[in-house]
This record gives sequence, C-alpha cells and structure tokens, in this order.
Amino acid sequence: MDNNLIPLTQWTKVNGLDPRYCRRKAARGGYKTAVKIGRDWMIDKNEKNVDLRVKSGKYKNWRKQSRIRCVAKK
Repeated sequence: MDNNLIPLTQWTKVNGLDPRYCRRKAARGGYKTAVKIGRDWMIDKNEKNVDLRVKSGKYKNWRKQSRIRCVAKK
C-alpha cells in the first residue's frame, strides 16, 4: 500500500469537509486518487478538493429573469 494514502475520513477532518459529501464525491469519481479498499475509502493526503460551483454570480436570479422575458413576450 502507498504511504501517501490515508482514510477519507481523516482527510476530510484535515480539509474541513463533510465526510458524507466526500464519500459520495469519491464514489462518483470526483477525486483522482480515491480508492475503495474493502469498505473504506482511501485517498492521497496531498489531494486537493476542487470546487466546481459557479461563484461569480452569473446565474443569480436566473429564474426571475427568464420569467420577466416570458411575461414581456405575451
């Protein structure tokens, strides 16, 4: 076993993340180095958590904007 692999729960404590969220993300293939060994997930201790959410505000109030467009067309 590689010396850089640590349990996913320990990795989440170091990075301040929710273990349930990280297990789901690992199962979907969201981490490059996550490996399931038996029933436990192991991950490289140097793996970075990449957050792909849009934080620019680009989609802020998008429902309201599309509704205004629909009303204006009538």
